[in-house]
Amino acid sequence: MGDTYTQLYIQLVFAVRGRKNFIQNSWEEEMYKYITAVVQKDKHKMLAINGMHDHVHLFVGLNPAISISNLVLDVKRASNNWINDKGFINGKFSWQDGYGGFSYGKSQVDRVCKYVLNQKEHHKKQTFKTEYTSLLKLFGIEFKDEYLFEFYD
Repeated sequence: MGDTYTQLYIQLVFAVRGRKNFIQNSWEEEMYKYITAVVQKDKHKMLAINGMHDHVHLFVGLNPAISISNLVLDVKRASNNWINDKGFINGKFSWQDGYGGFSYGKSQVDRVCKYVLNQKEHHKKQTFKTEYTSLLKLFGIEFKDEYLFEFYD
């Protein structure tokens, strides 16, 4: 009897609705741990997670039994509920629609992990919009500005 063997590495990027700086240092690590648990529940492997006050990056080893869109939906839904239940912000927290998904090979894993884990230093030099559009261009993904995240520079 055959089994399934895969090696799929995906970086996911998504932003807070309205690009508001809702993610606070005081609960950011707790949110990352919660999101990691959601990712691992469906047997994905969290390789790195980090972000800024208005967006997050996840780098995962993907379980092919669960689609990328379902993974993102699960993470967003669960973390929305968790953040709102904890009352971390005044009003209602939610993620923007959409996400970026970028695939990598095994030889790139260490570099992408360092990139994700170094987000705070990286964004001292580059805006989220520049970072995100650079990723889209690097991966040859066609896009229209009006369908990207809400950017406020």
